[in-house]
Amino acid sequence: MVNKYFMAVNGALLETQTGSAVVELSSAQLAEAEAVYAVGELENTLYSVVVLNEMGSQLYSPLNLRKLLGEATSEAEYIIFSRASQISVWHDQHRFCGRCGGVMEHHSVDLAKHCAACGLVQYPRISPCIIVLVTDGDRCLLARSPHFPPGRFSTLAGFIEAGETAEAAVHREIMEEVGIQVENVRYHQSQSWPFPHALMLGYFAEYAGGELAPDGVEIEEAHWYHRDHMPDLPPSFAISYALIEHFMLGKV
Repeated sequence: MVNKYFMAVNGALLETQTGSAVVELSSAQLAEAEAVYAVGELENTLYSVVVLNEMGSQLYSPLNLRKLLGEATSEAEYIIFSRASQISVWHDQHRFCGRCGGVMEHHSVDLAKHCAACGLVQYPRISPCIIVLVTDGDRCLLARSPHFPPGRFSTLAGFIEAGETAEAAVHREIMEEVGIQVENVRYHQSQSWPFPHALMLGYFAEYAGGELAPDGVEIEEAHWYHRDHMPDLPPSFAISYALIEHFMLGKV
């Protein structure tokens, strides 16, 4: 078994000066790390993320996470990249207890941290979101957020609120963001989305009524597009693209 390591500091993954996201480290180098977490095994290689202190990170540069995810050659590799990023964020953001402020320590059994002072256990955070492609015959609804690159359109998405089902979130988010009703909501697939710790639950839904009215805050434009005439779309590794591609291929 070969061991390879992602580097991280302050919740962000790093790359070497030659652009490599993973490296091999000696036992001495690992002993100087702030923490080491295994993140997955693939093709006889065990990948871990190594959290460095500020001094140890000076030989590395911040890594472009979207570029790294786009270079994944399989779903298994994508999961390892995503997991490495999410655990780095979790480690950085949960150094202290949210209940009493005490220093969090590594759990002896689980991938978790615990507070010796009050006993609180904190696992890596996962924030469930819905992402949905609304269809109406041979056309689908795509929208534009203010933070998208120029000309980019995508599916609608939003966080699931406390006590809410994923299906209820689909109806609510669509109404809030573009002002229309939908029906026949059906689950398609999910994807880990490390920006910074989301789990995207992908759905299709059918248009049921109403006029498009973007909220002007989260959505600045929304239009219907025929399956043969699409605008600039999200990157191919994103679940939003998978939903749109499924529609373009006539599978919806």
